[in-house]
Amino acid sequence: MAAGLLSNRVDREDLAVGDHIYSWRAAYIYAHHGIYIGDEMVIHFTRAAGHEIGTGTFLDSFLFSSSPAASSAGDSPPCQRCGHLVRPDGVVMSCLDCFLHGGSLYLFHYGVSPAFFLAKARGGTCTLAASDTGDAVAHRARYLLDKGFGAYSLFKNNCEDFAIYCKTGLLVETAFSVGRSGQLASLTAAFSAVASSPLRFLTTSAGGLAVVTTGLYCVGRYVSDIGVRRDAVKVPVETLVAQTSATATAMEAEVAAETSASAMEAEVTAENSAVAVAADADTVCPPAVDRGS
Repeated sequence: MAAGLLSNRVDREDLAVGDHIYSWRAAYIYAHHGIYIGDEMVIHFTRAAGHEIGTGTFLDSFLFSSSPAASSAGDSPPCQRCGHLVRPDGVVMSCLDCFLHGGSLYLFHYGVSPAFFLAKARGGTCTLAASDTGDAVAHRARYLLDKGFGAYSLFKNNCEDFAIYCKTGLLVETAFSVGRSGQLASLTAAFSAVASSPLRFLTTSAGGLAVVTTGLYCVGRYVSDIGVRRDAVKVPVETLVAQTSATATAMEAEVAAETSASAMEAEVTAENSAVAVAADADTVCPPAVDRGS
């Protein structure tokens, strides 16, 4: 673990079933996470290739997915090992090479001490939460590969959230907060530390301001970690899938009801318009009067 303080890089020969691995993307701006299940295969959660954050802007292509579809896109032939497993999005399984997409391999650490956690200034590399056994982790990952992990969300339900859930079985209950992702928690803590208005009243020197800002950043990261959050609860994977399916069914029913209501409203509007047109026609062209008598 001491070596992991400087780098979480690991050789693929040292991987074990159930390991949470990741690889940095776009010059270390963000990382893509997954669960290693053995035989150089990885299960991970992704949005459609080229739509990682779904903003409809150039950022979608900048933050690319690590799905087999992304790796086999363009003129290059599909991967001989996992090309037949291609899915457009959701929970996917791919070989380790496609997952890494040319990047280096890193191991996410669990059950670290508070001192180690704070020493790793970059979020999304470790957590204070303890990991379950490798078999339990692999079971969750395979179950979600078959059943799905819900809708992808950069802030609530991303690839790191998926991997952390598989490792710990922990979910965040609070609706108005970021998910389990250490990357997003780190970013949120940084913005909060810089934007906190009391900073200018706590110190008058540049050095003091840096110390206060660093302190607030560390506190923000620590209280957001899944290992210390009070709103984190253990949820069996079968229960999670059942809840997700029920929510999706309810949303589909709501959308269908809204669509039906809109169709009925449009039909009534069309009928009213037809009646109004007919009334106008009678006004403009009154029936002819018989003057023969």
